[in-house]
Amino acid sequence: MNNISLLSHRKEEPEKGILYLVGTPIGNLNDISQRALNILQNASLVACEDTRQTKKIMNKFNFSNKLISFNKHNSLIKIPQIIKDLKEGKSIAIVSDAGMPGICDPGEDIARSLKSEGIDIICVPGACAAITALVSSGLPSSKFVFEGFLPKKKIDREKILLEISKNEKTTILYESPKRLSKLLKELLEFCGGDREIMVARELTKKFEEHVGNNINNVIEFFRDKDIIGEITIVIKGINKKDLNLNKSIIKKDLNDLIDAGLSLSAASKYLAKKNGLKKSEVYNLI
Repeated sequence: MNNISLLSHRKEEPEKGILYLVGTPIGNLNDISQRALNILQNASLVACEDTRQTKKIMNKFNFSNKLISFNKHNSLIKIPQIIKDLKEGKSIAIVSDAGMPGICDPGEDIARSLKSEGIDIICVPGACAAITALVSSGLPSSKFVFEGFLPKKKIDREKILLEISKNEKTTILYESPKRLSKLLKELLEFCGGDREIMVARELTKKFEEHVGNNINNVIEFFRDKDIIGEITIVIKGINKKDLNLNKSIIKKDLNDLIDAGLSLSAASKYLAKKNGLKKSEVYNLI
């Protein structure tokens, strides 16, 4: 008796004309829910970010279904056909490679399109790397900001880094292993080396790793290492008391730089960028 038949008494038949956004595991395939398996088995078709990843789930739990590709490269082309199929009474499941569709993938686009068409959407919840990392970080989790992957364009990237440096809420980021070192250096520049942080790697997998406890320590840990695996970063927000203390230190640094020969303008510009403040905020400390 296979795993699916063991769940048959709890089987949920997908309803006609409804789109299901189905959460899938972020690493450990055993994290998939019974409800998700039933929907993936019984939907009219499954739209996948990568059909090869979805087949791994189907192979493990001994079932199959019709799969189509649905990703950032073809979503705009595929959405009209999916809407047509739903209006004809088909039930469709959307899955990403890992986690919740709609978080940093085209699931967001199709949900918006279907809402405008008056088509029902049901979410079948599952794992999410951002929440998994946040909960295991030990950092404040009641209020947080999710930024996903930072933009590549410098001006847009630095705008968000500046917001993170001044944010009182915990911030969650995604990053590729190849770009982690660059991001950590940027966080050091904008937030300072003492800012509390946790880098989570390979969540739910055999070699899951949590690295902390501040930016300086994390940079040192990953120095000269070959980094692999999916990366989630959790950054503690700044509190107002720390911000006031930080400004006292900045004022001292400003005076020291001026005494060393820098102009007030040049010293203010340097310290503003280093501490994630506006130049005028530093300038006005004197």
